[in-house]
Amino acid sequence: MIRVVLVDDQALFRAGIRMVLDSQSDIEVVGEAGDGREGVAVARVMRPDIVLMDIRMPVLDGIAATAELLGDDDPPRVVMLTTFDLDEAAARAIREGASGFLLKDAEPEFLLAAVRTVHAGSAVIAASATRELFASMTDAAPRPAPAAFAALTEREREIFALAARGLSNAEIATGEFLSEATVKTHVSRILTKLGLRDRVQLVVFAYEHGLA
Repeated sequence: MIRVVLVDDQALFRAGIRMVLDSQSDIEVVGEAGDGREGVAVARVMRPDIVLMDIRMPVLDGIAATAELLGDDDPPRVVMLTTFDLDEAAARAIREGASGFLLKDAEPEFLLAAVRTVHAGSAVIAASATRELFASMTDAAPRPAPAAFAALTEREREIFALAARGLSNAEIATGEFLSEATVKTHVSRILTKLGLRDRVQLVVFAYEHGLA
């Protein structure tokens, strides 16, 4: 069962999301909150797998709340909820460690797929939007790649480049004539070597170091 906490200051919006999620046999909403401070408290008590976190809220905004949660031991995965496709606040939240962002007007089917995908830890939410987001907002000169990047094998660098473009494991497997299991293993090793949580952070890493 995928345990979810909803954090948004609009009660009607939360009710709609809860109805969609609770209609599924493998997803359960275990808590709600109307601001970031309350959201952190609820998440720490309920220990969900995923927190759906609004960016703009009273008391404590979603970015600060995300930073607090991800500083905990064994934190949940956090998905930001935003009204704007190219949102600088969403970019900052992802740099804090959020697992992606979801537009509030997303179709129910996409919401459900996103929750399951993030829970599996195998893909970036709205990968094309995330790539565009960072491509449009990375104005500073790229930083040199850390020594850890040099530790990647040639094959791992190839997989890294494809994942940084937002390709899924299945797409990489098809293009490189590999099994999905092999690609998943490569991606897992890459994340471990670079000290990254997930593929969203891989995309961020690639843009910040001029590798995308």
